[in-house]
Amino acid sequence: MLDPAVHRQIADDLARAEHERGVLPLLTARYADMTVDDSYAVQRIWHESGLAAGRRHAGRKIGLTSKVMQAATGITEPDYGVVFADQIYESGATIDFDKFSSVRVEVELAFVLGEKLSGPGVTVFDVLDATKYVVPALEILSSRIELAGRTIVDTISDNAALGGVVLGGSPVAPSAVDLRWVSAVLFRNETIEESGVAAAVLGHPALGVAWLANKLAQHGDSLERGEIVLAGSFTRPIGVGRGDIVLGDYRDLGTVSCRFV
Repeated sequence: MLDPAVHRQIADDLARAEHERGVLPLLTARYADMTVDDSYAVQRIWHESGLAAGRRHAGRKIGLTSKVMQAATGITEPDYGVVFADQIYESGATIDFDKFSSVRVEVELAFVLGEKLSGPGVTVFDVLDATKYVVPALEILSSRIELAGRTIVDTISDNAALGGVVLGGSPVAPSAVDLRWVSAVLFRNETIEESGVAAAVLGHPALGVAWLANKLAQHGDSLERGEIVLAGSFTRPIGVGRGDIVLGDYRDLGTVSCRFV
C-alpha cells in the first residue's frame, strides 16, 4: 500500500476539489501502484475529516452493481461510499447546480434500516428482515476526479462519485412488494431518458445491501440502525445542466424529482 501520508494528501486534494468544485487528474496516472485498499483508506480519511468538521453521517451508497452501470463506466466490480446528512434533499428540491462537478443523475432504491447489519455472512433475507422501509431515490453523481479513463481506484477514492441524494415517493415495507420488479422511468424536462427495473441490481436490490454489509466487515465496520443505504442504480446515469428538471416515476411507489438552478 501507499504511505499513509500519501493517503492523507490525496484525501486533502479531493476535499479541496469538492470545496472549489474542481476536478483532479486521474489518481492512477500519478500513483501507478495504487490499490483498492489504498482507495478505501483515502475514503476513510475523507469521511473522518468530514465528521471532525461537524458533518453528520447518514448512510452509505453502493455503486456499480448493475451490468448497465458497469458497461457505462468500464468498471466490473461494485464499490461503496458514504453519505452525509447535508447531502440529502427532499423530493421537489431546488438544487444548486454549481455545487457539483460533471453532474449526472440515476434512479435507485434507498433502504432505511431498522436494525444493525454486521457481516460477514449477511444474506438477502437478513437485509429484508433488518429493513424498516424502502423508498425511491435519485442519486446525484459528482466527480472530483476526471471521468475519462478512470478505474475503480479513482472512483472509490472519489467517494464513489456521490454528490447528493433526493428522497421521495412512497415508503414501502420490503415485505409489501417484490423489490426485484420495482420499475422506474427517468425523465429530464418531460422527456424520457432512461428506464429500468430493480432486478438489474445483482438480481435483487437487497443483495447489494448484503454485499455492502459483508464488504464493510472486511474494513472493521458495519451498517447501523437508521442508516440510509442506496442500493445501486438500475439505469445508466443521465447528464443534466443548469435549469433541468429531473423526475423519476416509480409507478405505485410514486415520484421523486428535483430542479437544478
